[in-house]
Amino acid sequence: MNREDNYSRGWRQSILAFVALFICVLFLFRNTFWGMVSIWLRSETFTHGFFVAPIVFWLVWRQRELISEKIPQVNFWFLIPLLTVIFFWSLGDLAFVNSATQLCAVALLVLLVPAIFGWSVASIIIFPLFFLFFSVPLGEFLFPQLMEWTANFTVFALRLSGVPVYREGLQFVIPSGNWSVVEACSGVRYLIASLTVGTLFAYLNYQSFHRRVIFVLISIIVPIFANWIRAYLIVMLGHFSGNKLAVGVDHIIYGWLFFGLVIILMFMVGVRWAEPSRVLTISADRRKIPPEVFYTIPLIALSCLTVVIISLPYLAEKFVYSKNSLHISRSEAPLILNTGWSLTPESSCAELKPIFKNTSIELNNCYTSNSDNVGLYIGYYHRQSYEKKLVSSDNVLVASNDRHWAPVGLTSGQAEAGSVRFSVKATELRNTTADGQLTDARLLVWQVYWINGMLTKSDYLAKIYSVMQRLLGQRDDSAVIILYTEKKNDGKSILLLNNFLNNNFDIVDEYLKNGF
Repeated sequence: MNREDNYSRGWRQSILAFVALFICVLFLFRNTFWGMVSIWLRSETFTHGFFVAPIVFWLVWRQRELISEKIPQVNFWFLIPLLTVIFFWSLGDLAFVNSATQLCAVALLVLLVPAIFGWSVASIIIFPLFFLFFSVPLGEFLFPQLMEWTANFTVFALRLSGVPVYREGLQFVIPSGNWSVVEACSGVRYLIASLTVGTLFAYLNYQSFHRRVIFVLISIIVPIFANWIRAYLIVMLGHFSGNKLAVGVDHIIYGWLFFGLVIILMFMVGVRWAEPSRVLTISADRRKIPPEVFYTIPLIALSCLTVVIISLPYLAEKFVYSKNSLHISRSEAPLILNTGWSLTPESSCAELKPIFKNTSIELNNCYTSNSDNVGLYIGYYHRQSYEKKLVSSDNVLVASNDRHWAPVGLTSGQAEAGSVRFSVKATELRNTTADGQLTDARLLVWQVYWINGMLTKSDYLAKIYSVMQRLLGQRDDSAVIILYTEKKNDGKSILLLNNFLNNNFDIVDEYLKNGF
């Protein structure tokens, strides 16, 4: 067999092995990939995910001639990062963190390229491989910070324009009406769209690394500032038009038109510094190709080891979950507290319904003592999954577009339950009317996570505690405990909630430990 035949044979076998392992990863991690697709389908923020794979294929196809000059060689060293990615995927799966498992699943596909074809081939298409990560629906964690920044800038710009503003949290009032910053105003959609398209633009139009980095940074900064200006202009349009413009569907339409104009201008400016593509020199022959460029045995060995590595999570799953599958009986009997606190009709407390989805059991009671009312909400989770989990971006105290309550302050509070002291999320809510008008009614809300007996206010620690419990073979029972009462300026609200905990936390804790 001559050198040319060895070359063609090597490529055929490498491509066959890659396709087989690619399909294997898609099959073994099908739930993870389907989770990505389902988010693309339901969220306009991540619809661009459908276009990432075709773009990657096109980018690789553009380099086909240069790739064809390389010799595929298996690289066993990439089994180490492959094993590392599998480890982190397993941790993400134990904590039911979609973004972690999805990033790791995409990383597995990317690592197959240098492992099967070698670094010489992978280095040619390093950007297309990197671009594949844009398919991961990631960015919702930016909502709170971007909403805060948008509110800060809008209020600042309004005051600079001579418009008086009264602000509480993400709500603000101007003479012509009330406004609030919600998720759609955060600019996350603009930021993700700009970063995706801007990164691709930089790769196609620039050759130097520093120009590419600068343009990517610009594609991050510009949409953030543009969104601030968009929010300010929309409020001003509503203000000067007597709330006839930019307050309904046209609010969204004006936003996208403005964003589209900004992106076009950004690209027009970027093109002025475009660099011509480098001319690739391809040799006319392959005299440097050794007589034996490929070995079947190493490829088979690498493929088998890869299959073993990507199958490890399912072996671990059986080991961990088998210990975590104990059935527990649940009681739906009412929660009876200590003497002095009696269960009363829910109408005695302010109407507050936290949004915690797919709970195993849910309780929302009102208790009274000496004419003082305290609301107690418990969202209890057992045998958690990706669809049914305690800590999730979908689980919130109140939605940003809630018609009854608006958060106007978030701090950290210290709670006492006998000898036990722990931190809680302390949120102040202000009541709104059906037409969005603020009222004077306020609630003080304390929130804490209960993870099989451990308490924390942190979303991240709650995830870590949950993973620890599952790794130790313990139950994954978790709950959110929320206390709320009417906010009083003399500080009695804090004393009331602490008094409630001191008298009743042991009962609530035992109630949860017994399976609720």
